[in-house]
Amino acid sequence: METGPKNMADLDWAQCPIVESIPGKVSGAWVLRGTRTPVKVLFENLQAGLSIDEVIEQFPVNREQIESLMAFVARSLDKPPRYG
Repeated sequence: METGPKNMADLDWAQCPIVESIPGKVSGAWVLRGTRTPVKVLFENLQAGLSIDEVIEQFPVNREQIESLMAFVARSLDKPPRYG
């Protein structure tokens, strides 16, 4: 039995308290709340091999924000999928 979203795009980011999407701000992309740092860019850099410390050096984010983001993703991946 399949559980959780198939990929990051399937996550319900509106349920993540650490992110926001505001029309006109970074083209409406999901960003860390209070920043202009897109969630997608953070994950792309982590996937490319940067460590969390390197991401913190490259972007205006802190460890707590990254850990909160990762915790949301982990919780979301444990949930059964919802179908239309």
